[in-house]
Amino acid sequence: MQNPRNVNDARVRAATADMRLPAMVLAALVAIALLLQSVAASAREAPAGFSDLAEKLLPAVVNISTTQTIKNPERIPEMPQFPPGSPFEEFFKEFFERQMRPDATPRRATSLGSGFIIDGGGYVVTNNHVIADADEITVTLHDDSVYKATLVGRDTKTDLALLKIDPGKKALTAVGFGNSDDSRVGDWVLAIGNPFGLGGTVTAGIVSARARDINAGPYDDFLQTDASINRGNSGGPMFNMAGEVIGINTAIFSPSGGSIGIGFAIPSSLAKPVVEDLKKFGKTRRGWLGVRIQSLDQELAESMGLPESRGALVASVNEGSPAAKAGIKAGDIILKFDGKDVTEMRKLPRIVAETPINKSVPVELWRDGKRQNLSVAVGEMADEQPEQAKAPEKAPANPGGQVVPGTGLSVATLTPQLREKFGLDEETSGVVVVDVKDGPAAEKGMKPGDVITEAGHKPVRNPGELVKLIDQARGAGQKFLLLRVETAQAPRYVALTLGEAKKK
Repeated sequence: MQNPRNVNDARVRAATADMRLPAMVLAALVAIALLLQSVAASAREAPAGFSDLAEKLLPAVVNISTTQTIKNPERIPEMPQFPPGSPFEEFFKEFFERQMRPDATPRRATSLGSGFIIDGGGYVVTNNHVIADADEITVTLHDDSVYKATLVGRDTKTDLALLKIDPGKKALTAVGFGNSDDSRVGDWVLAIGNPFGLGGTVTAGIVSARARDINAGPYDDFLQTDASINRGNSGGPMFNMAGEVIGINTAIFSPSGGSIGIGFAIPSSLAKPVVEDLKKFGKTRRGWLGVRIQSLDQELAESMGLPESRGALVASVNEGSPAAKAGIKAGDIILKFDGKDVTEMRKLPRIVAETPINKSVPVELWRDGKRQNLSVAVGEMADEQPEQAKAPEKAPANPGGQVVPGTGLSVATLTPQLREKFGLDEETSGVVVVDVKDGPAAEKGMKPGDVITEAGHKPVRNPGELVKLIDQARGAGQKFLLLRVETAQAPRYVALTLGEAKKK
């Protein structure tokens, strides 16, 4: 039997001989044949099995159990009501009285999770939620060796924690991080963990999606997989076929609580620098810019003259922050940071956080209808979170404001009474929204207590100025007018839709 490749070559020779193709066409055919062979050689085939890989990796994966002391509550629910003389009445009465006794024994709760060893010194990576509030942390190795663990550091924003055990002279099997950025949708992955406390369990699947945002934290960028992940798998590793950790299994989507093939893992590109910081400093050190940002929709982009809705819109800049020192202003749209494209708002916090502290980086932004470039020296994010603005008290509907035609807004000049009613300080300036009816403003989520400080990049000091600016924008044929609005949570920009004002 002839080799298939020889058959194909013979057919090509016969065809070229019969048709007497030009040399240029012949060369093209040969090039195509070589390209197809190259593609076939580089295609990723499904593995014949996972047993060799699993055998190699299982010793590096650990089971984590925690114990937490739960003190008796100061107040317990009221006792259920039973008919007089019911046998349950005395039983529940005795139970509730026993729970309220000062000398009642506190209960101890346990929980289970997974983790993996990253070096021979006994460092173990897991999820923060696995060990949160634990009084004791116990790590069990694949050979059933048991060790008490100490907490080196934790990071609540990414849900990661680093533990330390003392193995003595025992040799530990460790695994390293791979580059999750190289993984592709459809790649095979292996998940190992401790589901339902059963011990080392191996499941396989593929990368189902990348860059998932499940609203778990400010730096969401999860890998999604269909490998079976259940309760107890949290903190366990997700491996590529080279045996490298490319994800840390963290969450599942499931109406029942069991695996339905939708699991999420923290990518190693995010986890690795966090773990390195925890090991070195006991905490995470992140870059800080000092801005409040909001997402940019098509209407906002159009009202600011930006051809496409991409980037992060700066709603406000913290005084004395790196952004303020660099000259970044409210209303700027950050398009690139340190050479990285900011395709959407949620990407900027992660890019900034991963930037080395004190590094001077280029920033490309959109301001006044054109691109501009600045340089900013990245600061260090403080541990404490910024305080949220005081929520305003609820106000009665329309307490005598001026109606802004065609918007659904009623606004008023700020007075001491209105400042007190809505919890606004003396430094706040603009016009306060006192009522919102159905219309463009309601569709944009505006509420009583919001303060409009700018319209079309011009300051607003009284209702008359706002009405005039809206009328001018309508007269110029604008579809939207950009408003800068101070809310109870943070400043933001609103692209207010401008229809024609209804005639009375």
